Amino acid sequence: MELTRRKLVGSAALLALGAGVRAGHTEPRMSNIPFAATTPISVSRVGLKARDANALTSFYRDVVGLQEVKRDGETITLGAGSRALLDIEADKAAKPDDPRSAGLFHTAFLLPSRADLGRWIKHAIDRRIPVDGASDHLVSEALYLTDPEGNGIEIYSDRAHDGWKWNGAQVEMATRQLDIGSIVSEVPDGDAGWQGAPENSIVGHVHLRVGDPAAAARWWHSQFGFDTVAEYGNSAVFLSSGGYHHHIGANSWQSPGAGRRDASLTGLAWVEMRSADAKAASTYEDPWGTVIRAVPGQPG
Repeated sequence: MELTRRKLVGSAALLALGAGVRAGHTEPRMSNIPFAATTPISVSRVGLKARDANALTSFYRDVVGLQEVKRDGETITLGAGSRALLDIEADKAAKPDDPRSAGLFHTAFLLPSRADLGRWIKHAIDRRIPVDGASDHLVSEALYLTDPEGNGIEIYSDRAHDGWKWNGAQVEMATRQLDIGSIVSEVPDGDAGWQGAPENSIVGHVHLRVGDPAAAARWWHSQFGFDTVAEYGNSAVFLSSGGYHHHIGANSWQSPGAGRRDASLTGLAWVEMRSADAKAASTYEDPWGTVIRAVPGQPG
């Protein structure tokens, strides 16, 4: 399993890959809720601290396709359909995030279908959106980018979960070249194209920077009962509830030995988990001071 490097596809390469690709298959626009949200515990939403909340909001609206749900004081909430996915909290005095510290590696927005991912790719090509990477992970297909304040983003769709390969308790994942043309060909002829993140888009997983992945795994096991479903040596671990390929990733690729996160930095403010077992809202801190909220809620 090779997960430390992404198969890079720069903007020019993405444009070239997209050139001349025609739509083919037909698919209903409305899709079911992704499997990731049907497990006993899943990611509900993510909070980011931003020096320029309005600019960051524009990015997540125009590039990622989220819609503004509400504004409450210095906090702007974005989502897809009726589902809140991202809070952006303004703090003009915050210091820029340090990628060598504990914090956010990326927020992963999961689209309901492969055709939706194809629509987003065509949107990225048309808008010349800079893309950092593109990978086929066997269980999923993903593209990566970075927001204006340095927060990582993954936009992906899952392959059907009944087709994932398991070796005992470990799911098979890899990092392979993404077939852009095949994904775009899922978009039907005459399709209206990307209209923003569709209903039933969710935060499928959150990938964290930590000082010690083994310590992260122990914490998620004890606090949330998560299973370890994949490991990459001692530098990355992938954890989930209910047989998903991962709701939480934790790596030390840039942050080995990192200590407690500086709360005055931009970037990750908190991660909120939806739990069918939770009786009331509660707040935890992982070993690096990353705030993890738990809220009661049924799957879906």
